Formats: sequence, C-alpha cells, structure tokens
Amino acid sequence: MGDVAVPDARLDKLAAIAGSKQIIPTRMTFVDIAGLVKGASKGEGLGNQFLANIRETDAIAHVLRCFEDGDVTHVEGRVDPIADAETIETELMLADLESIEKRLQNITRKIRGGDKEAVQQERLMQAAKTLLEDGKPARLLDVSEDDQKAWRMLQLLTSKPILYVCNVEESAAAAGNAQSARVAEMAAAQGAAHVVISAQIEEEIAQLDAEEAAMFLGEMGLEEPGLDRLIRAGYQLLGLQTYFTVGPKEARAWTIRAGTLAPQAAGVIHGDFERGFIRAETIAYADYVALNGETGAKEAGKMRVEGKTYLVKDGDVLHFLFNA
Repeated sequence: MGDVAVPDARLDKLAAIAGSKQIIPTRMTFVDIAGLVKGASKGEGLGNQFLANIRETDAIAHVLRCFEDGDVTHVEGRVDPIADAETIETELMLADLESIEKRLQNITRKIRGGDKEAVQQERLMQAAKTLLEDGKPARLLDVSEDDQKAWRMLQLLTSKPILYVCNVEESAAAAGNAQSARVAEMAAAQGAAHVVISAQIEEEIAQLDAEEAAMFLGEMGLEEPGLDRLIRAGYQLLGLQTYFTVGPKEARAWTIRAGTLAPQAAGVIHGDFERGFIRAETIAYADYVALNGETGAKEAGKMRVEGKTYLVKDGDVLHFLFNA
C-alpha cells in the first residue's frame, strides 16, 4: 500500500504568493494487489484473498504488460494486454455473479416480509445479474440517483471504474507503442481511462534526486514522471477535485468529489466546520494568482461570500467561517 501526494503545481504557486511556511498536498492511497490469474474466482492463485482486497477499493488500475522482453516471462507465455485485461474482467464478473447468487438466497425471507431495502437490493442485483450473464460488467448499468447508495453497498467488483496502466519499454515511454495503442482503443470503447508509463524508468527515477530526475526525464522526452500521470488519471477517474486553504502558516490542498457543496467541503477539514457553517470566503485560483494574493483579490472585488448552496469549484481558494 502506498500513500502518495497528488501533484499540483497550483499549490506551489499559491504558497509562493502567500509566503506559506509549509506546503501540504492532498493524498491518494494505492493498494498493490498481486496479479490475478485465470481461475481466481474459483480460488486459483490468491483467489478469494485477492477478491476481498479489491472489494475495498474505489477504482481498479489494471497494470498491463505492453512490452516484449525474453528475460521477463509471462504466465501464459505471450504478450497480449487485451487478452490479459479480458482475463481479469472475466474473473471479476464470475466473482460478482457468485456473490449476487449467494446474496439473493440470503435476502429471500426479507423480500417476502416486504423489507423495502431488501426489495431495492434484489431489483439492483437482478439487473446486474442480467448484464453479467450477458458477459458485460456491472458498471454499464444505468443507476438512478435514488439507487446510488444501495448500489455502492453491493460492492460489486465490476461496478468500479477502470484505469488501464500500460507498462511499456523505456524507449516507448513518451509516445507509447503498438500494444499501448490497442489498450487506448479498448479503453475509449469502454469509457475507461488509460495511462502509459515505463516501470523501468520509474524505478530509475526513484533512485535519483530531484535535479537528476528532471534531467533524466528531459533526456527521455518526458515532462513529468509516469507516477504523476498515474496519480492524476486516478484522481480524474474518481471524479475528484481540489480546493485550497492558503495562509502564512501553510498552503494546503483538500480533496472533494465534484459537485460538493460548501458546508460538506468544509467538513473535509473538520466536522465542526460543516455543522456550524456560516459562509465561505471564496477566491478563484486564477484571480488569486493574477491579483497577487488575498489582499489584491479583495481590493479588486474578486473575493466572493458564498453560502450553504455554493458548489465548490476546482481550484477555489476558500476561507470558512463557522460557529463552534
């Protein structure tokens, strides 16, 4: 498991303007789950342990081999990222079907008793089952707003958003290769995300200091490490966005879901901020930078006072007022 900072050049810019002593980025957690083999849903390889680990995640990043190398063997003796992705998807679908069948048996009595939650769950599970039996993942189901909470509680493996990570050879890190192009096509057809990285390059960068790493990346024709692209892609896949709190003590990034209202955004800092929310003093990132900070933004009339119904925007610089 790795807890990683989400790269965001805006945070450094805000900190420089405000003279913040400390910079605190927002973070994401990546869980490294060992590779899945054919038959995992029936207990092959790590089997059920793998499936239990993956059930706890918000999204799934499939790391797909997109490079040829005779020294690195493939479990099935071939390099075919599409087939690898299909193997994983099939195992996850089989595991979901098994899970649904067990659950449907367990809630039969509740349904007969007219339990509303059980009736809702049964309806959603039957809809997912129809899709899965047709060889399609549960994420393709159109779930209404009213059903979203119950749907999430089912924790179906194939309902999670997908990010395909194409692991290519060093020379293909900048532009990808024929195999990663196939994955990009597959991802686009599925409405999934994809990113190209070279694990070989990432391993080398990890052993260099910042200056050496920047020089090495430049030589490879890369603007940033693949890990940064992977983190950013994961952030976008989950529909996340960032707001900032900025002052002389610290400049800090906070993660919220797109569509979050100001009181709930305040609650990310502390529950008291949400409970006692009065208003949010708001400056758009572009205005904060263009007007050289809070004072300039205030003088130019670019600081707004927003209430409980304000939808926080990505990049907002916020200061919350609340009753303790």
